[in-house]
Amino acid sequence: MSAGPGAGAAAAIVAVVGATATGKSALGLALAERLPGGGEIVNADALQVYRGFDLGTAKPSAAERLRVRHHLLDVLEPHERWSAGEFARRAHQAIAAIRERGRHPIVVGGSGLYLRALLSGISPIPVADPRVRERLRRRADEEGLAALAAELARVDPETAARLAPGDRQRVLRALEVALVSGRPLSAWIARQPFGTQSIAAIRVGLTLPRTILYDRIAGRVARMVASGWIEEVRGLIGRGLDPDLPAFQAIGYRQLVHHLRGEWSFDQAVEETVRATRRFAKRQETWFRKEPDVTWFSSEDLECRIPPVLEHVQRALGESQG
Repeated sequence: MSAGPGAGAAAAIVAVVGATATGKSALGLALAERLPGGGEIVNADALQVYRGFDLGTAKPSAAERLRVRHHLLDVLEPHERWSAGEFARRAHQAIAAIRERGRHPIVVGGSGLYLRALLSGISPIPVADPRVRERLRRRADEEGLAALAAELARVDPETAARLAPGDRQRVLRALEVALVSGRPLSAWIARQPFGTQSIAAIRVGLTLPRTILYDRIAGRVARMVASGWIEEVRGLIGRGLDPDLPAFQAIGYRQLVHHLRGEWSFDQAVEETVRATRRFAKRQETWFRKEPDVTWFSSEDLECRIPPVLEHVQRALGESQG
């Protein structure tokens, strides 16, 4: 019987990356079930951490969670804030516990900054300044978020390029860091952290031709709506949740809020959701293509691709322990 990763020197973790709708979750499940000794999944999606935000974040189903143990799902209430640093701290804890059970940690998600924080570390980012944050909030209300997004593009073009223009929370935070510290957020992220060791990781990336990816995104949004996404959003608002809360930054939720308020038609809300998801997927691809040591596989006919991915991961795991 094969020894798990907890025996002897710790093997590298496995990280499954790529744009939305490329099949990362399905591949993570397959690896967890087929690797000798078994594996457990650590969620690296920035929005699947929120309770109640299920359909629009493509959260693993109850059946999938019964098949494979998942970590860092449903750990926050919608009003709580989540950061790359806090993700890295909790992910380290989950990985250590998985290894103690002699199983393989498999990190799955498309939040590039969170994965970088875990695998390479980032410098501590300046703490929030309530006065500056309140001033930026007032400006966003008075001038519109687009004006502040344009300002961010001038002072920190690298951060602006990876954020959705409608991501109010992160646009304001990035501007806050630049104003408080005099340095752009991207410069803080690029610095090596103090006292943080990088984690050895086997990075597997999934990719698709752009036209196929865009078709998949449209189909995925349609399936989410057919599964009750609008009802989910209506229920969240019915609980008295403010659509400006961090959890509502997930693409599709704010678009559906516009529809439920009577501001947009149903078709417009769906079209805007598809368009925003495609833009996000493009930014994800750009980010991960710049990350080091990612071995890329096509996710067309994913079930047929799993055996070579599994072979690659097993070989790399063996080398990491050699």
